[in-house]
Amino acid sequence: MAVTVVVGTQWGDEGKAKVIDLLAASHAIVARYQGGHNAGHTVVIGDQKYALQLTPSGVFYDTVTPVIGNGVVVDLPTLFAEIDSLESRGISTDRLKVSSLAHLIFPWHQAIDAALEAGRGEAKIGTTLKGIGPAYVDKVRRSGIRVGEVMHLGAFEEKLRARAIAANIELADMGATPVDVDAVVKNFVQLAQRLAPYVADTVNLLHDARERGEAILLEGAQATFLDVDHGTYPYVTSSNPVSGGAAVGSGLGPRHIDRVVGIAKAYTTRVGMGPFPSELTNELGDALVEIGREFGTVTGRRRRTGWLDTVMLRHATRVNSLTDIALTKLDVLDTFDEVKVCVAYRINGEVVRQYPDTVERLAEVEPVYETLPGWKSSTEGITSFDALPESARALVAIVERETGIPVSMVGTGPSRDAMVVRS
Repeated sequence: MAVTVVVGTQWGDEGKAKVIDLLAASHAIVARYQGGHNAGHTVVIGDQKYALQLTPSGVFYDTVTPVIGNGVVVDLPTLFAEIDSLESRGISTDRLKVSSLAHLIFPWHQAIDAALEAGRGEAKIGTTLKGIGPAYVDKVRRSGIRVGEVMHLGAFEEKLRARAIAANIELADMGATPVDVDAVVKNFVQLAQRLAPYVADTVNLLHDARERGEAILLEGAQATFLDVDHGTYPYVTSSNPVSGGAAVGSGLGPRHIDRVVGIAKAYTTRVGMGPFPSELTNELGDALVEIGREFGTVTGRRRRTGWLDTVMLRHATRVNSLTDIALTKLDVLDTFDEVKVCVAYRINGEVVRQYPDTVERLAEVEPVYETLPGWKSSTEGITSFDALPESARALVAIVERETGIPVSMVGTGPSRDAMVVRS
């Protein structure tokens, strides 16, 4: 009987889906606990590549029940496009369950998102414009519409129309184009009817499964430093990707969580605005982009790249109570003459090992690096730790030394099987 949380330890895009896919084989349920369709999880199985935005990564196993938890905000057009795509490729979604307590995203949320971002000018956050933030705003101000309401179609339609009319007043005040109320109502009533078979009381579903002794995997989107409380605010998402958010977003209590796996790339990336101490803006950064295919799964945006930052990882270890780390995309570093790891920061001449608590202070730091010779040989597909080059093993050792927890997995390529699993 075990509940495992998988959380990103950087600014997202760490390769969580690959690790979740690997772990899912030994779990009965894989549940998303926060975020929306602003995050893309990519799974490579054989010669097939799957990009998921809402559906939990465990969908590829017949033995797994995929769950969209109460902490997620759900965009129905995206969900059904994803379901249709998976079904067309022979992947069944019949087992999918969507929490009756999850909130729905509507077109006015995306319109408000775009209007707010446009109004920020040079101070824009870099939102994906998917309506995630405005949907969470509606949730907090108690004007949102929840998944379970689709089970009462007449009341759902009435509330949907009233909320769309109210949203148009907001949009008019912002100088934005209003939504077509009749078209939105007609479309979402149809989507609501399609959603009904998937709706479930997922909180009790998870507790019942746990009490039966079934293993549960809780899957986060985004990452620690995009967390609305613990991330580089305001350049953050609108939910809590940290492991504490897994309890809130699933309904399982904190004492039920047995393992917290932190996912980290062997280097660092981020999308959008905000400080990035170890960022590489030279040809090395360009090489990381090209070799690592660092373009957003959802947006296609080019990611910013830099060396691995263990100051971040130490902080993520604390905030998430990490039990172990999965280090991904080690193979991307195979061709570099040397590999650097940030092990501390220097601020006004003082070396510090703790992560700053404000973006202003973070923007002032200079990275303090430890340099390793490049291993200059392919690690792709290696599955034994001892078979890794000496410098690659040294990189893993630095991560363990700086975080104080073991590296239990090392990713050596995009495919499902390209992973070193250490006992």
